[in-house]
Amino acid sequence: MATTNPTTPGPAAAKPVRKRGERSPLASFGLHATLAVASIVAVFPVLWVLLTSLKPAKYAITTDFLKDTTLDNYRYLVEQTSFFTWFANSALVAGVTTVLGVMIAATTGYAVSRFKFPGMRPLMWTLLITQMFPMAILIVPLYNLMGQLGLLNQPVGLIITYLTIAVPFCAWMMKGFFDTIPVEIDESGRVDGLNPFGTFWRLILPLAKPGLAVTAFYSFITAWGEVAYASAFMVGEENLTLAGGLQTFVTQYTANWGPMTAASVLIAIPAAAFFIFAQRHLVAGMTAGATKG
Repeated sequence: MATTNPTTPGPAAAKPVRKRGERSPLASFGLHATLAVASIVAVFPVLWVLLTSLKPAKYAITTDFLKDTTLDNYRYLVEQTSFFTWFANSALVAGVTTVLGVMIAATTGYAVSRFKFPGMRPLMWTLLITQMFPMAILIVPLYNLMGQLGLLNQPVGLIITYLTIAVPFCAWMMKGFFDTIPVEIDESGRVDGLNPFGTFWRLILPLAKPGLAVTAFYSFITAWGEVAYASAFMVGEENLTLAGGLQTFVTQYTANWGPMTAASVLIAIPAAAFFIFAQRHLVAGMTAGATKG
């Protein structure tokens, strides 16, 4: 009877089959390394500003971050400057811009998504074209216009300016978002006796929370962190916003880095809080708004 030689190699063992979509160890390492580097690059400037705000003036431009740590920069900012006035001015401008931006962008986006009216296409093209102009080239014409209307050095002038920046983009985004909401919902509202505004307010807006969150966040950030228009349109210690107030720490020959970085940290807190509040809607809103144009 024939016997099998135990030293004879059997059939080659089958190689493990990698599931579809499963990354190799090398690819996984490369991905995680890239994410780690990107995280460091993103966090490093913020961490630098935070640590600089805690350093004495003599170490402001050195790398001695944890030497003689102090809160004197924050104390000076609160006690020796008009920081709270600047903060209140920025909060007023950003808050009103956010509310009006959401209202105008939502109603505009809904109107062009659901209704056909003369001039609709030119309107949408106008909103799109306005986004193509750099902010720098609009400062002079807007300054002259605001001067003729008596709106220079007035919060209203800044609010109107920021709305011209935020509303066109947000209206286009909200139109794309409303396009994803079935028209049958509007029809059911009309069957129940609701007028178009009632349908919009009671049925559509509750479904549009992600899009509204993106609109609110974009409008707020546009007004909260803008520098060029705020510096050009507002003068006087009592009228400055945070952007203009930060420039008072920089002169032709010197820069007061300690209070300026401390102010930067405090300015970032409301923006970060707003982002945390709205972040669960941001990705869904931006994705939905990009599906249709």
